[in-house]
Amino acid sequence: MPTSDIDVDLPARTEHICPLPHIPESVSAVRRRARTVLAYWALPTETADDALLVISELITNAIAHALPPAVLRLSMLVVGGRRGLRIEVTDAGPLPRPRPSPDSPHSAEYEEHGRGTGIIAALSVRHGVSHHLHRVTRWADLHVASGHTGCAAAASP
Repeated sequence: MPTSDIDVDLPARTEHICPLPHIPESVSAVRRRARTVLAYWALPTETADDALLVISELITNAIAHALPPAVLRLSMLVVGGRRGLRIEVTDAGPLPRPRPSPDSPHSAEYEEHGRGTGIIAALSVRHGVSHHLHRVTRWADLHVASGHTGCAAAASP
């Protein structure tokens, strides 16, 4: 079996935490910040692009459908010589609003949403939801190609 060219001095876990302002405009700002972190961690372009799409879906969900506060946590993991990226968004749980009936004039609005989970499933190795007292964490794990070296030793820029 070929050996990996992963740097042996990588930390076991590198994290970046970013609070999410509860306004729609924060999606693009947080996405730019995440892009900088992923570049600093030297993720391959394809992995970073997939990660940014997953990040966008998770933070949009938190801002549009959940109570504040919310936070994005990116974790670069090295487990068994393999690199992985965990993306987590934790919020204070769903907004208390009833779902409209099928004959409601707003039902088409709900049909336009709800594709994020499918996108996340297609781009991640695994994903899920963890429920805790007064908070919910939605997460996704992405594989990082082992042929690419260079996760920075520092936690984040």
